[in-house]
Amino acid sequence: MDFDLQSWITIAAFAGGGLCMGLGAIGAAIGEGFTASQASTAISRNPSLSGDILKSMLMGQAIAESASIFALVVAMLLLFSNFSADTWLMVYVLISSGLCMGFGAIGAGVGAGFPAGAACKGLAHQPAAGSRLTTNMLIGSAVCQTPAIFALVTAFILLFTDFTGRPVSPTWAAIIGAGLASGLGAIGAGIGSGLAAESGCEGIARQPEAVSPVTNVMLLGQAVTQTTAIYGLLVSFILIFKIVPATEALAPAMALLGAGICMGLGAIGPGIGEGLTARDAVRWIARKEKAIADITRVMLVGQAVSESTGIYALVVALVLIFVV
Repeated sequence: MDFDLQSWITIAAFAGGGLCMGLGAIGAAIGEGFTASQASTAISRNPSLSGDILKSMLMGQAIAESASIFALVVAMLLLFSNFSADTWLMVYVLISSGLCMGFGAIGAGVGAGFPAGAACKGLAHQPAAGSRLTTNMLIGSAVCQTPAIFALVTAFILLFTDFTGRPVSPTWAAIIGAGLASGLGAIGAGIGSGLAAESGCEGIARQPEAVSPVTNVMLLGQAVTQTTAIYGLLVSFILIFKIVPATEALAPAMALLGAGICMGLGAIGPGIGEGLTARDAVRWIARKEKAIADITRVMLVGQAVSESTGIYALVVALVLIFVV
């Protein structure tokens, strides 16, 4: 069966929208479910605070839902917008934007559930620290959404960039690679940031007076955890805006596609690893305030070592784009 360009664009828009929302629903549902499970545990320990715990749970779930709402927005754009049939590259743009936002929402949704669940449990132990726990949860969960926002930005740039006049090959590979670099690259950073924020809430529940150092180190750990997602965003921008000469050879296309896959996958492990490092550092700062300097130093050194693998992925991605 033969299809014209407009038919393929419609097919790609529907497929991209389905992938976007299907993948985008995964993380938020897991994060919200985890929050609810911890809230149930908290209520079992302190039934008299069930109302306050319920409110905390709903706030946390609302933030975890944000990433899937981003995916919903992109999916609606894909399903109901009229895309021009000026170039075959639009087929790849629609698929790539859906994959980008779908993958990009997973880590943020899962990660946001960790501090929300910890805040619910902490409230059961320290009712008087409720406002501090809520503030820390909101800050920590909001940071978890940053990688999803990177993916949203990349998806929008893909959708609204004019690729008319660009050669179909190898630009198609750069477009798909850009979506994968930013989308996959957001997974680790979202989960890792959530791990750090979880311990922030746990630490405040254990020692409410340590809220300032706990929050500061939590944000520092989260900031480092975000860096590999920024690498993914950088590679995406390069792939989108770099003008590549037309060629029908397969090798240049695979180099561009490989660069996106390399950076996307290469960012997952470092993001989670740095989050694990920050999680225990923040946890122990609440218990050993006199050791803040030493614990923070070890955390940063440990995160730097984990970061090195993400830098390797970035270097290889750049070599694939500019050298090979």
